[in-house]
Amino acid sequence: MAALSEFVSVHLDPGHPGVGTLVLSHPPTNTLTRQVYRELAQAAAEVGRRDDIATVILFGGHEIFSAGDDMPQLRTLSASEVESWIGVHRDAVDAVAAIPKPTVAAITGYALGAGLGLALAADWRVSGDNVRFGATEILAGLVADGDGIARLARTVGTSKAKELLYSGRFFDSEEALALGLIDEMAAPDYVYDVAAAWASRFVDGPRDALAATKAGVDGVFDPASAAHVKKLREI
Repeated sequence: MAALSEFVSVHLDPGHPGVGTLVLSHPPTNTLTRQVYRELAQAAAEVGRRDDIATVILFGGHEIFSAGDDMPQLRTLSASEVESWIGVHRDAVDAVAAIPKPTVAAITGYALGAGLGLALAADWRVSGDNVRFGATEILAGLVADGDGIARLARTVGTSKAKELLYSGRFFDSEEALALGLIDEMAAPDYVYDVAAAWASRFVDGPRDALAATKAGVDGVFDPASAAHVKKLREI
């Protein structure tokens, strides 16, 4: 294990060579703060550049993925501090989305608000069959991050994304699977193992080609990714 900081670390699992796990640990509910976002961005950069990591799991531990932004802390901030929060939030989630390797979110417990947005930044999502999801920002009178809204709409469709965002309601794993928001459902104790098996499928794949393919798919929706894949082709 290589400890990066207080709340985020990168693990190598001897049982799954080539799979790196980016672990979020901010008890009790893995809420997201400016510090956590900064550490997530650093961890995403590390797993992206390490040669001993071919694929990546995003994991919040066996109890909970993330309950979203730390609302009590957020409400104490000045306007300029909120702007800083928004910036580091976007940088962190974009860094996770831009990891140039296959990524899988292993979701347990809850994935709410910005926590759901973070899960959507992974290529695929494996969930426990008892997980509760929700695009809950509106319940606090807030608007979800624009990139998070876009990823949700691309995943579940515009009409359904609006219903989830407008209502902020919770929904379960069965509905998440039917919507295509998660790709596989597992018993709670086996979520990480199923995600590791999923990630292991791509460990021996051609890394440059996988990175270019990921950038190409993402570039359909994101001009910055399109520019990145063009650069890869020119190398």
